[in-house]
Amino acid sequence: MDSTATASLASLWDEVSGTQPDPDLWVVIAALAAAVAVVVPHGLWRISRNAITIAHEGGHGLVALLTGRTLTGIRLHSDTSGLTVSRGKPHGIGMILTAAAGYTAPPLLGLGGASLLGSGRITLLLWLATALLLAMLVMIRNAYGALTMLVTGGLFVLVSWLAGPQVQAAFAYAVVWFLLVGGVRPAFELQAKRARGGAGDSDADQLSRLTHVPAALWFFLFHAVSLCSLIGGGRWLLEM
Repeated sequence: MDSTATASLASLWDEVSGTQPDPDLWVVIAALAAAVAVVVPHGLWRISRNAITIAHEGGHGLVALLTGRTLTGIRLHSDTSGLTVSRGKPHGIGMILTAAAGYTAPPLLGLGGASLLGSGRITLLLWLATALLLAMLVMIRNAYGALTMLVTGGLFVLVSWLAGPQVQAAFAYAVVWFLLVGGVRPAFELQAKRARGGAGDSDADQLSRLTHVPAALWFFLFHAVSLCSLIGGGRWLLEM
């Protein structure tokens, strides 16, 4: 019995961690076009931005845990904003890294996803994404956030378990392109909002108070990370 279970687990791991054939180039380009189509138009962006918020708040939460802070909860709101609450020192490197993780998380996740897809690990990408979504669901503290996570996580589960290889590949590439392309827009939106006198307690402003570095330099970091991730991840996905 034990040997059968061990063999089954080994077989499952081989399937998950193994490589899959790359999709045709037209699938990769179509996935890029789909990502652009839901990021650029304002109406669709108001809906699709919820997924970027999940990655944003998940980045805050993950880095809070990695730096030794206590994560107490995450809230996702219908206006696509979010809030991650953690306990620990109100200053220091842990707080700085936690605050900086939000706007950098979506593009960096996209870059990591592009690396996995570039090496042919489509299944591993889908399973890792599903695991992260399920782990984040445990920390959600409001109804809208829970619903958003259930819908998003459920979609990944359905594709991972029921879809064929071609559909899985197209979905994985679309998700990664979306993180790379969609990861660029939020920092520009925040910068424009601050220029109009809003968002006075944004991540950049919090980081400025924590580090005594102008918020403009933190915006430069956000833009540099997102644009470099888009360029680097795009090259991996297109195999240039």
